[in-house]
Amino acid sequence: MARAAALIRAGELVAFPTETVYGLGANALDDAAIDKIYVAKGRPASSPLIVHVSSAEMARSLVREWPEQAEQLTRIFWPGPLTLVLPKEPHVPDRATAGLDTVGVRMPANPIALELILQAGVPIAAPSANRFTELSPTTAQHVRDSLGDRVAMVLDGGPSNVGIESTVLSIIDADAVLLRPGMITRQQIEEVIGPVQIGEPVAEGSHASPGLHHRHYSPKTPLILVQPGCLPSGGRGIRLQMPADPRAYAAVLYERLHEADVQAWDWIAIEKPPPGDEWSAIRDRLERAAAR
Repeated sequence: MARAAALIRAGELVAFPTETVYGLGANALDDAAIDKIYVAKGRPASSPLIVHVSSAEMARSLVREWPEQAEQLTRIFWPGPLTLVLPKEPHVPDRATAGLDTVGVRMPANPIALELILQAGVPIAAPSANRFTELSPTTAQHVRDSLGDRVAMVLDGGPSNVGIESTVLSIIDADAVLLRPGMITRQQIEEVIGPVQIGEPVAEGSHASPGLHHRHYSPKTPLILVQPGCLPSGGRGIRLQMPADPRAYAAVLYERLHEADVQAWDWIAIEKPPPGDEWSAIRDRLERAAAR
């Protein structure tokens, strides 16, 4: 841990576990270090990074405004898989925010991630630790397979237990807008702060949240979403049987896709998940993963 923290302070990249997926971390206040994230991932400049913090106090040091909604939500959901997008302070590099005047901040619910931030003494910018648009990593081996020697160090904390990326909520001028669904649902958020709008797709320019590209979270093998009981025609493929509970489903989704992706199938098939707010994040990931 001491070595990992020293590497972060020195401007290097360290992959580390969170409860969602593994992150590719760099000093969030160091322009050159942030550049290394974009180069290592092949990530476009239009996709902002999420800044990981060890406390609400650290988050408040990065933003100009901390509205009452943010206070209410962080008391309940932090540490946890909820990212808040708020107006940024000038010392947060524009490179980390895709040139936007906002920054996404999150306190992860993983003791290794929190200890790394504490020992490094700086907030850590961290997208998922994989090549851009590819399957997100939920184990240290997934990181090694995707990034190889592009990262100075990988902290192995075992499998991620939430399994998909955080919910991203923008709060600007008291307007709450859901930018990316996650396992903290819109309904759960509305129970705390009232009505939440759904963000509109962005056709061009910088995205308000990561994870909004048309094709994302994708295995190399074509992924096909099918109706219950149906299979694609032609070729050799595998149909993945997934849990009936959405939280159990999310926890194993990327792991199952990684396993199938290395088996040289012509296609991977997954049944379309059911409707409902609790399934919205899974539907989002599958639809983007299946996009071509």
